[in-house]
Amino acid sequence: MAPRCRTALSLPARRVAAPNFLRAHRKLLPRATLVNSQQRSFEGSGGWPASHAGTRLSPARDCLVIAQVAPLAESVPPKQYGGTERVVAYLSEALVAAGHEVVLFASGDSSARVKLHACCPRALRGQRDVCDPQLWSALQFQALLDHAASFDVIHFHNGYLHFPLREHLPPHLTTLHGRLDFDPPQFYGRYPRAPLVSISAAQRKPWPHAAWLRTIHHGLPRGLLHAGPGDGGYLAFVGRISPEKRVDRAIEIARRAGLPLKIAAKIDQADAAYVEQSVRPLLCPPGVEFLGEADERQKQELLAHAAALLFPIDWPEPFGLVMIEALACGTPVIAFAHGSVPEIVEHGRCGFLVDSVEAAVAAVRRVREIDRGECRRVFEQRFTAERMAADYVAAYREVLAERAPLRAQLATAWEANPS
Repeated sequence: MAPRCRTALSLPARRVAAPNFLRAHRKLLPRATLVNSQQRSFEGSGGWPASHAGTRLSPARDCLVIAQVAPLAESVPPKQYGGTERVVAYLSEALVAAGHEVVLFASGDSSARVKLHACCPRALRGQRDVCDPQLWSALQFQALLDHAASFDVIHFHNGYLHFPLREHLPPHLTTLHGRLDFDPPQFYGRYPRAPLVSISAAQRKPWPHAAWLRTIHHGLPRGLLHAGPGDGGYLAFVGRISPEKRVDRAIEIARRAGLPLKIAAKIDQADAAYVEQSVRPLLCPPGVEFLGEADERQKQELLAHAAALLFPIDWPEPFGLVMIEALACGTPVIAFAHGSVPEIVEHGRCGFLVDSVEAAVAAVRRVREIDRGECRRVFEQRFTAERMAADYVAAYREVLAERAPLRAQLATAWEANPS
């Protein structure tokens, strides 16, 4: 008789839509509400035609007023897993630290240390009684249009809803955070001038002729995570359990290398069947420990004491935030060289690039050759939030410079015919 698996593996509950959710919360959000409104009020600002009226900002002005528009699925930063929302939080706070003014359009339970424009009461992921999330996205976009005149530049992180109104918006750009190889060619052909930022050079390869401003790698606050000794005698897998993340490879690598594996990962509802059928049986043998989702404190503890992070992906990873989280902890990364990975992991300096399970096992056995202090130095040189914010400010100024003639023309037309 096969041994019974003792590993606790909690699968996400099915969501049950409640059509009255929006009605029940309408009193909370007749229109998006600015938290900490004594700092700055946007009430009374004009609609989006007026956003072109002011010429108060020259592209070289030191302080910018920036709207950061985040996805509503997670809070900013997320309580646990959520790469995009975490990056938006780090970027927003770094911009404020650099002297800029930021207003974050996000869920009401967001805790980033910037001014918040709450666009729904709380993050939408995991809510059992929730309406169609596109309703909240429409409200978020309307709130942004209502206050567009208050901003020098708008930075979208939440997809494509604004693209049809691109010509009517103030200077703006969009960071694309996901994979693009499944996107239809008609889309980029229809919006050939929409200003875009990629998060890796690899991400933009499917659409090299889109209007890319630049590639800006993600960054973390310098003091968020700290270098650790790597003395735990185990390997770590951190992120999301899904077919393309290949936790099965991580388990096989650890087993062949003779080291325990600790898994801190999110399980989406869409991947629940895969986890139940393909992953749960792999968690039964000794030496594999599933920890569930990890918050920042737990991630620090896990990565700082790990001998290495395993990143055995099987897809064109757009970035892979956990790789730089590991480097911030001084932990080498052993990763399959897909997507952005070769841009982040310097082979032989802060980890190893591999192309097979056998090569990964060999890399585990060489991991002591990597200087953990050098891993931390790679993070500090290349992947801090301060560097990320400086790169984005340069992109903002580029957009402002390109749009300045158009803004002047629109301002003149608006003053001549304000009705």
